[in-house]
Amino acid sequence: MISLHEASGIQYGVFELSDQDEMASLLAEAFSCDDPPAVAMGISAEEFEACVRLFCPGAAAEGLTIIARSAGTGEMMGAFLAADFTAPSPPGIEHVSEKFLPTFTLLDQLDADYRRNKTIAPGTYLHLLLLGVARPFTGRQVAQHLVAACEENGRRKGYRVAVTEASGSVSQRIFRKQGYADCFQVSYQEYRYQGIPVFASIEGHSGVILMDKILA
Repeated sequence: MISLHEASGIQYGVFELSDQDEMASLLAEAFSCDDPPAVAMGISAEEFEACVRLFCPGAAAEGLTIIARSAGTGEMMGAFLAADFTAPSPPGIEHVSEKFLPTFTLLDQLDADYRRNKTIAPGTYLHLLLLGVARPFTGRQVAQHLVAACEENGRRKGYRVAVTEASGSVSQRIFRKQGYADCFQVSYQEYRYQGIPVFASIEGHSGVILMDKILA
């Protein structure tokens, strides 16, 4: 891990390929248990982990993904998978579980709305993809520090805007507190995938919100 800074006994640094097993497991556990679309579609931790692993080579190459480790034990406490907004989907994404397709289609819709009438060049828009904190370490502001570290790392690399699709009320509050503005939203109750209300069972969360923040 390339260290960025330490706060309250937690080290925040840039993801390296040697971190992939821990990060894939951590994000898979967090999202399969708590992400509204993943829970609604019954995506297992194993299925989610297989998806995350596809992003790891690109994440290591770009140097935009941030992880948090205990300064004392070295245990991974959280991770924030990020990429360039112009980066293509990773090879093999077409082979992940079909349970992901409604979510991928929804996200593609939001991204298309956001890209409309914009010229987005490589190296300018930072795409914040998956933010997760291991359950034993929640309540210690790890998520907030991961967002800040990811932004600062992106800013140093010349990125001017950060973009994220927040799928739950907790993540939406975190990003709003960090200065993100709502741009586009898709309601879980109104969304249809191939005519089916696949997310109608979701309660307590309004929908996925695409949010952005000026970094420069």
